[in-house]
Amino acid sequence: MMYPGCLALIVVVLLLFLLPFFFAQVMLIALTKLGLNPYAAFFIIMGIIAGSLINIPVKRFYRDEEILDDSLRMFGFSRLFALPRVVRHHVTIGVNIGGCVVPSLLAVYECFLVARRGPDSVVVLLAITLANIAVCYRIARPIPRVGLAIPALIPPLVSAGLSLLLIPDFAPPVAFVAGVLGPLIGADLLHLREMVKISPAMASIGGAGTFDGIILSGLIAALLA
Repeated sequence: MMYPGCLALIVVVLLLFLLPFFFAQVMLIALTKLGLNPYAAFFIIMGIIAGSLINIPVKRFYRDEEILDDSLRMFGFSRLFALPRVVRHHVTIGVNIGGCVVPSLLAVYECFLVARRGPDSVVVLLAITLANIAVCYRIARPIPRVGLAIPALIPPLVSAGLSLLLIPDFAPPVAFVAGVLGPLIGADLLHLREMVKISPAMASIGGAGTFDGIILSGLIAALLA
């Protein structure tokens, strides 16, 4: 006889096992709505997943106070092992491949598709993108030793809603571009000085906490549109 607690544990483990496949399927559907064939969408998903582990350092900002570089703290390893800690006097700004570079390149591609429809579509794209940038700039909140955080659902809802309203026959590409560039520019780039002041030794654009702001915002926006 199986106890209810054991059954609940099995269900939870099964759901955790199936969760990545569910998100991969959602990402595939969202990317195919952008006009990509399934093979291109698959390689983009692989690029996002693999690239999320890679940060490219682009600039150092020096600070007067000492910064404890405990980069494995978020994984809980520092509680299990006596890992060496490094003290630095600078914050390194990095760009995450999967969370920033890949979606940005895809957004550029989608911009070309929108531009082929004519100047009216470009004007709508710029208006929606600027609106989402303004919203993301207003709702971004600094969290000490973490970075900037924004509510994950607001940017995609703004970009998808405006796209369906202003350009319903071509909403997914416009929503994706606005969904990606809104958090990237409005939250990360326009709050870069604040990020340097509150971040730990490494601040990644498109990585960790901002991954959901850029990647999920663009994909959810395309999916909703």
